[in-house]
Amino acid sequence: MTRNQNLASRLREVYLNGRWIANTNYKEQIESITWQQATQKVANLNTIALLTYHVNYYLAGLIDAFQNGKLEISDKYSFDMPPLHSEHNWKMMVEGFLTNAEKFAQCVEQLEDHCLDEAFIDEKYGTYLRNIEGVLEHSYYHLGQISLIRKMITS
Repeated sequence: MTRNQNLASRLREVYLNGRWIANTNYKEQIESITWQQATQKVANLNTIALLTYHVNYYLAGLIDAFQNGKLEISDKYSFDMPPLHSEHNWKMMVEGFLTNAEKFAQCVEQLEDHCLDEAFIDEKYGTYLRNIEGVLEHSYYHLGQISLIRKMITS
């Protein structure tokens, strides 16, 4: 398996179908809850909906960057989720997240091997490989939060 295929497989694992690292994935965690559970506040923790939005914000921005060569997202907007008022809104957010997860994995899968060692958009961001590995680490970090919050609200 080439590096790009391995990275794409790892992305699909954390988002869509894996159980090896965390014994769960985003799809499993977010498809099985209601919008009320997704927006339920536990102490001062972020909600599952907000964490889902946050991770998807980066996925969407990186997909755009892969396609147009410009990184137009900013950390300061990554938690600016519009209010969720219905099950429909939550299901649309989940669907968009899962669609972007697969799109991002496809973007990574289509990279030429040498691109992984090249600068991502601008040298100050490091290489494609470093950024993709950062996405994986960031995603597992928030998956752990989602898993714990889900246990707290469903027990």
